[in-house]
Amino acid sequence: MQINPNDFLTAGLLKEISISGLGHLSPRFTYQQMEENLWRLSFSCHLDKAHAQKDWEAVLTAGFSPTFHWAPHLTPQNGYVAARHVFRTPAVIFQDNCHTLAVIPDIRTMASQRVPCYLDMDAVNQTISIGLADSQVTGHILYHKAPETCYPEGDLEIAFYILVYQEALKNPFRPVLSFFWERFGASDFRSLTESKRNLEVYTNHTYRWAFQNWKEVVWQEFPVNGTVVGAPAFIVTATQSPGSPRPPHQREALSIWNQAWFCSLRSASGLYRHARRIQDPELMAYAQKTKELALAFPQTDGLFPAVAATRMELITDENEPETQNMRSLGWDTLYWGNSDRNPFSAEIETSPYHILDMSFTAEYMLTWYEDLEPDQRLLDYALNYADRLVGLQDDRGYFPGWTDSCGNRLGVLDDSPESSMSAAFLIHCFNLTKNKHYLDAALKCLDAVIRDIIPEGRWEDFETYWSCSHYWNDHTGEKIPRNNMYKQCNFSMYFTSLALLEAYLCTKESRYMDWGRRVTDEMLMTQSSYQPSAIPIPVIGGFGVMNGDAELNDARQSLFSILLLRYAHVTGDKEYMERGFAALRISFSMMYCPENPEARLQWEKAWPFFGELDYGFNMENYGHNGVVTEEGIGIGEFTIYDWGNGAASEAYERLLDLYGTEFVTQKFS
Repeated sequence: MQINPNDFLTAGLLKEISISGLGHLSPRFTYQQMEENLWRLSFSCHLDKAHAQKDWEAVLTAGFSPTFHWAPHLTPQNGYVAARHVFRTPAVIFQDNCHTLAVIPDIRTMASQRVPCYLDMDAVNQTISIGLADSQVTGHILYHKAPETCYPEGDLEIAFYILVYQEALKNPFRPVLSFFWERFGASDFRSLTESKRNLEVYTNHTYRWAFQNWKEVVWQEFPVNGTVVGAPAFIVTATQSPGSPRPPHQREALSIWNQAWFCSLRSASGLYRHARRIQDPELMAYAQKTKELALAFPQTDGLFPAVAATRMELITDENEPETQNMRSLGWDTLYWGNSDRNPFSAEIETSPYHILDMSFTAEYMLTWYEDLEPDQRLLDYALNYADRLVGLQDDRGYFPGWTDSCGNRLGVLDDSPESSMSAAFLIHCFNLTKNKHYLDAALKCLDAVIRDIIPEGRWEDFETYWSCSHYWNDHTGEKIPRNNMYKQCNFSMYFTSLALLEAYLCTKESRYMDWGRRVTDEMLMTQSSYQPSAIPIPVIGGFGVMNGDAELNDARQSLFSILLLRYAHVTGDKEYMERGFAALRISFSMMYCPENPEARLQWEKAWPFFGELDYGFNMENYGHNGVVTEEGIGIGEFTIYDWGNGAASEAYERLLDLYGTEFVTQKFS
């Protein structure tokens, strides 16, 4: 069945709409103009009996030649789809110099169907597909349409909205985001998170878990050069619970990290704020020891490592001889290294210096110095690095991705948006010192990012390729042809949005705010802008990670919440404020505790021995492998304090300091 869209749409935007039959039935087609630029289209059928076929889909063919394409997930070959699981803010966007077209599933209608919905985008043939079919996870994480789907007896409907503009919007994401938040997100946010205005209970769980109930495995304390330092361990697993009947499993080397994901200094600054607020000297002492650890990382000509680690050994469980677990040889075996999430080495000790990690950590040194205590050592350490960083900038404005110990570039991600984090850090250096050398370097970097990165959506960073999603990791700097998109990660969107906000606040140049809002909005396309009925725990406001992975409620959302609320304060944008609060509140939704009954139920199905001593255990995300069930599939098995409960608590505590309790705990009506 074919539809001529020119009969009701602005001429030229769509050439054709086709819909496959469902069995022997031709669907009933209806449309309605909702607003000046908005239409709702529907295809419906009634099956007298169940019927099996490969899929049922509508295909829209563009009537122009788009040069910009956006979809929520990669579909690199025919048969791949963006499955319902990755419908955070589901839409497909086409744009050229004169047109903007967005196709948006009617999520309420599509959620009510007994077959899951999907999207697909073929940039080569300029088509957008929306349909109902089962899909299967392939790799980590793409989705492939199932060979056959059984369509049940009864009514079935494919419904979607079309947004059209006879112009190339500078920010094509804004109308899509507004559409979702006005119709679905704001009400879901209020109904599902209103009870979570008081986040104090979660921070109390966090700190009781880390420094009391799980202290034996979480807190690490040892001397470095005669000074006692300490921090929570990088990662602990459910098997290390006080109530676990299983032998403890050490997932990775016992270590402490100060890098862009897992930053012990960031978490410690939150603990410092908390301890200061409630006047707890014991917790304050823990925070101070972590600051001392950050200062103990050896600095060589400005550069410094990101990881303190211990040697490990493999041991065999006498009750399960086939099982081997890692065990630390203790902090007497301390060595320094860098994140092993890189293209060069799988070992901490031999991994190269990562500029992003150093800039992120140095930024938190400045934040500690400015907000918490004027420890001159922190400023000196950060500025020593800043001076070396400026010297590493290339003629285009970019900072290296990785360097060796001498500062030599290693040739990977040397022109990526990771540089934006260095720009944000250098603006902070300028604000504290008034040394224009820092500001000039930062703005030169941002000019490059505005020119090369943002218009193309080239959101490549270390996580894009060298975390757990390995698709396309041998094609850095290349688009996926069928989608005309780069493999993208929203972490580099965050770095860039942050840097552009800082540039605007420093210079008052409106272009930085304009570009900052575009980047922020693209980042928000990876936020759950409604509550999907198929997800058994709250996810409204939670963030995914990238267009080649499946996480929901990822721990980065606590970091993003601060940024969104800062933008809200500068711009007065109510949607940014509500989305920021949604991100903050959902940051605690994965925590095992009585206040999260949905998550608690799933934790106890996955780990039946969990009890009161485990309150505060907090997985970094949900649905990591692309599938969730009511039976605990998707809940996870570890906690990273610095990328989970400790990080979320830091965001809450920092926002209290920035805006006050009344603002942070306000009720939305």
